[in-house]
Amino acid sequence: MKGGQSKAEATSTDQRLKTRGRKKKTATKDPNKPKRPPSAFFVFLDNFRREFKEANPNNKSVAAVGKAAGAKWKSMSEEEKAPYATKAETRKSEYNKSMQQYNMKLANGTSRGEDDESKSEVDEAGGASEEEEEDDD
Repeated sequence: MKGGQSKAEATSTDQRLKTRGRKKKTATKDPNKPKRPPSAFFVFLDNFRREFKEANPNNKSVAAVGKAAGAKWKSMSEEEKAPYATKAETRKSEYNKSMQQYNMKLANGTSRGEDDESKSEVDEAGGASEEEEEDDD
């Protein structure tokens, strides 16, 4: 073949193109892992959304709320941002404590998806044993 690809080269190129766009499989997320705490801006955003919704009940645009919140946050002074920063810090400390507990559970061998509390609830809520049920008859 003059100037073109051989058949073997063409098939290898096809194989590379087929695998190029595939994503790697990611590990499943543990549902018991604590969520990361919000930053000071997101704590502010929770309050701002409520106020904005009351002031503009007909507005359905998420982008408009985000732009207005960002503009207000930038215009606020450090003293005005301080209460949101302290709330964010307390949530961060709570998160760190729960992460330590979570990591301890993993280190002790508690498997993913199982929750110690759910096991004890099932055992306690099981009710009467089979022998007691037979006696009642």
